Amino acid sequence: IRDSSNIAVAGQNCSTETEEGAHTGEVLAAMLRDVGARYVIVGHSERRQLYFETDSMVNRKCQAALASDLNVILCVGESLEQREQGIAERVVSGQLSGGLSRLTASDLDRIIVAYEPVWAIGTGRTATPEQAQEMHAFIRRVFAERYSDQAANELRILYGGSVKPDNIAGLMSQTDIDGALVGGASLKADSFAKIVNYDRQ
Repeated sequence: IRDSSNIAVAGQNCSTETEEGAHTGEVLAAMLRDVGARYVIVGHSERRQLYFETDSMVNRKCQAALASDLNVILCVGESLEQREQGIAERVVSGQLSGGLSRLTASDLDRIIVAYEPVWAIGTGRTATPEQAQEMHAFIRRVFAERYSDQAANELRILYGGSVKPDNIAGLMSQTDIDGALVGGASLKADSFAKIVNYDRQ
């Protein structure tokens, strides 16, 4: 499938370690690459919440993945409490700063950002396409300010907050939403197929 289509394999996580050794239970980025993966997700909200991953750990994973020639899908997003406090942009900006620390301009070619509004994942609440667009546009502005307009324009930003067949078209109609990081809906083939083929229905 990898060689005959535009489908690529991604890991859902990788270790902060880069050297082979006694890291029982860890999956090195190099291992993912060796079994054919081209991408890896780092900083997913569940990893941050359930396994207490810090921005520093996320950054180490980014660096490990890039060193192993993997493309990185860096997840960022705010909680409901943070959104209600009016600090959503500050939180996301901080996660971008921490996750991308010490990366070079050339590394940015292999970085994809996924915005996950934590308050809209598995809660029954969903971000409107307009709310998602607002944060995606902010993320692109952050890249323009910190790197360059070119880096911002070339950045791919995915939306990952309860993406479903009935909201994918509205999300994808937004200017700064380049794709989706699909969670629960990807567990059912028919649901996932509708999302993938949303523009053909």
